[in-house]
Amino acid sequence: MKTTKQQSRRHFLRGAGVALALPWMESLPIFLMPSPAQDGREAATGAGRPPLRFAHIYFSNGVEPAHWWAKGEGASMEFGPAAQPLAPIREDLIFLRGLYHQKAFSSTSPHLGRMNLLSGAPVSLDPKDIRVGATFDQVLARHIGGRSAVPCLALGIEPNELRLEDGLSMIYGSSISWTSPVKPATKEIYPSRTFDLLVGDGKGRDLDRSILDAVNKEAHSLRPKVSTGDRRKLDEYLESIRDIEKRIDHASREERLEGWRPTLKEPNMQRPADEIPQNVPEHMKLMLDLIVLAFQMDKTRVITLMLNNDLSQMNFRFLDGVRGALHLDLTHNGKAPDLEAMYLKTNQFHVQQFTYLVRRLKEIDEGGSSLLDNSILMFASSLFDGDAHSADQLPIVLAGGAGGALRTGRVLDYLDKGDDNRRACSLFLSIMDLMGVQLDRFGDSSKQLAGL
Repeated sequence: MKTTKQQSRRHFLRGAGVALALPWMESLPIFLMPSPAQDGREAATGAGRPPLRFAHIYFSNGVEPAHWWAKGEGASMEFGPAAQPLAPIREDLIFLRGLYHQKAFSSTSPHLGRMNLLSGAPVSLDPKDIRVGATFDQVLARHIGGRSAVPCLALGIEPNELRLEDGLSMIYGSSISWTSPVKPATKEIYPSRTFDLLVGDGKGRDLDRSILDAVNKEAHSLRPKVSTGDRRKLDEYLESIRDIEKRIDHASREERLEGWRPTLKEPNMQRPADEIPQNVPEHMKLMLDLIVLAFQMDKTRVITLMLNNDLSQMNFRFLDGVRGALHLDLTHNGKAPDLEAMYLKTNQFHVQQFTYLVRRLKEIDEGGSSLLDNSILMFASSLFDGDAHSADQLPIVLAGGAGGALRTGRVLDYLDKGDDNRRACSLFLSIMDLMGVQLDRFGDSSKQLAGL
């Protein structure tokens, strides 16, 4: 039955220039919100049910194949050394083997020609024609983006690169999300800007003014109206926002640089406000926490995060045992034992970031189910063997329950199922279908992934 109003338990704290969405709280009274026909958005995917969210976490330059494997099921699932950090979330994931993109596999460009991970479309090798195909996260955003304040977020750690590689623009290597075949999504690498986008209502605010100060009075009046359990949830939620604010402020004052040295020891211009963190692990953790915040506030339901660019210049010497080598050098190691050992550490570090996100989402209750239960997360790279530039299969891991539609704790192996049954775009069709977007075809596939 269609109505002009819909029910929700999601409330908002409002202050000057701020509309802060609260987490799902069972003890708050159900109130009526405008229907999509009235304000162009939905509160959830059904009466009384939290919405589904999708996030893709990208890492560059592939894996060491000998170390990337999983076997078994559920609590008994075992992992190879590179995937070992997945062990704590083994019952919440699906480990996929054998999926690939035919256009990437046949490309003559060993790196940038593979940067079609989320589209499956051919990457143009004509320097005058930058083209890679619209990505499926943007297709999701076009269909469901109107249900949240921000249609989608494209996040990253490293800035866009303007140089050429093998005669091709490094915009390919700097972008995983494309709004159209010829236009990459604007990638945000500043945690502070991301935070402002999530917590603001479009009217703006002073950057040095705490979001919580703006809504503290209303939050204080709300506490007596909710149950003890929801009061604790409210306090934890507000404290998590306070913690992110403090870390952003700390990062903006941090003068230490990691991985490279500028030509000047001191800046010759006034230092911009809200600088990005210069410590790579801190930067990544902040971005992951902001993904959690974005989903928890229901500010967006579609996010991509590039942990590093393709052909990354990121230096991993912050890891024990990794000495003075850029990520690109470690992954293109010619199987040298010492470099291969350091490459393994970078793989493990990337997996740890994904595991952190999964565990954070699992901790957040949404009225009998967790935020992870109501999400689909994908962790993947555009290459398999970074040293060999191989694209005959892709390292892909899924996590989350998709609202109960996915059975996790499994390894799905498509290596022996033939080309037509192991297209990564079949996976994307399945994910879009789970998110409520039905397409007859996407990329190089016209059918969903069997067995998912």
